[in-house]
Amino acid sequence: MTWANKKTFLFASTAIALSIAASGAHAGAFAIREQSAYFQGTSFAGYGTSGETISAMYWNPASLIGAQQGWSMEAHGSLIIPNSEINGTLTGGAVGTSSIGSGDIGLDAFVPATYISYRPDDKWVFGVGINSPFGLTTKPNQNWAAQFYSRSSRVFSINVNPNVAYKINDMFAVAVGFQVQYLDVSLKSADATSGAGFPRSNEISGDGFGVGVTAGVTIKPIEGTEIGIGYRSGVGHDLSGQLFAGGTRAGINLGVVTPDMVNISAKQKITDKIRLLGTVEWTNWSRLKSPVATSSITGSALTTLHFNYDDGWFFSVGGEYDYNDKLTFRAGLGYEISPIDEAIRSTRLPDNNRWWLSAGASYNFSKHIAFDLGFTHIITESTGINIDSSHQDFNAAFGTYKADVDSNVNILSASLRYKF
Repeated sequence: MTWANKKTFLFASTAIALSIAASGAHAGAFAIREQSAYFQGTSFAGYGTSGETISAMYWNPASLIGAQQGWSMEAHGSLIIPNSEINGTLTGGAVGTSSIGSGDIGLDAFVPATYISYRPDDKWVFGVGINSPFGLTTKPNQNWAAQFYSRSSRVFSINVNPNVAYKINDMFAVAVGFQVQYLDVSLKSADATSGAGFPRSNEISGDGFGVGVTAGVTIKPIEGTEIGIGYRSGVGHDLSGQLFAGGTRAGINLGVVTPDMVNISAKQKITDKIRLLGTVEWTNWSRLKSPVATSSITGSALTTLHFNYDDGWFFSVGGEYDYNDKLTFRAGLGYEISPIDEAIRSTRLPDNNRWWLSAGASYNFSKHIAFDLGFTHIITESTGINIDSSHQDFNAAFGTYKADVDSNVNILSASLRYKF
């Protein structure tokens, strides 16, 4: 093996290993947006257009048409630092009245992503992405006021997404791909029947694989203008796992379908050094509804997970400025409309609308190696939780819970891009 091939093998192996080690993170509902350090710097404006990074294939596989001849490999990683506290009062139920706060329910997470492409000629490009599209980790203090509604929540996923893109002509390119996704879920809450201090937790958990598709198109109507349209389908999972409740354990099956997503991106050249970017994204969260966990032995219904989300929307604008041939600066502003509102907001995922403020840069060390850095500060709008008799999670034995949520998120992303 030559030295160049050794370096390539080491880079690819390390990048793939990092992807397998992905952790869940805070995002709109439980989706993870942080799939590219390059586009982190623009608040993901223009993320479905072709250019210097092949990470755009996550949102639009047709963007692969921007890949250079030969091989390209990229390793992206995002350190997500959330801060979210729930403070309110529980009245009635097993413990009477309690105002013990949650503490910080968010856990820091590292979310990696790996992309590889091969372009044999001018027309065809083959690519694969390894990502964690969905994730969630929240863990309040063990004996907080709303412990009967939630103690910990974890969602973990790994998605392998091969794609093939074809350049029809200088104006149009199209692409298709498929997804193989692994999903693992664990939800815990205090067991009100476990005695003083409620030391025991009830838990529903399960995991399984599913498949889906991706598709996209890029359009360059005039010189300097590009429009990208991308689609990621939902992935259906028949999770196999266990329900532990009241000291009794039972095998379960749980059907869950992750949401599909449609996005439109645009890139407009203003001068040789300046480009404007934009993105609109729709996510079909309303398809989750209320999946029922059934006994793996009898098929009878055991418990229901109430989602009933609305659909989610994301809008962003940004820009890039080439300071010189090696250094590029970028910035962006995004606004996300959460699929969760106060009518269904839970203690597991106290999500709300948010603003994304981002900045980033890229540095080209050579024609083969480039480095990207991005930073985002997320400001969440004022958020409340109101679990009363009209709420889908309400249980009279647990009590009524009203609270305010104070949260923000900082995200630091970096990537290494290698072309040969």
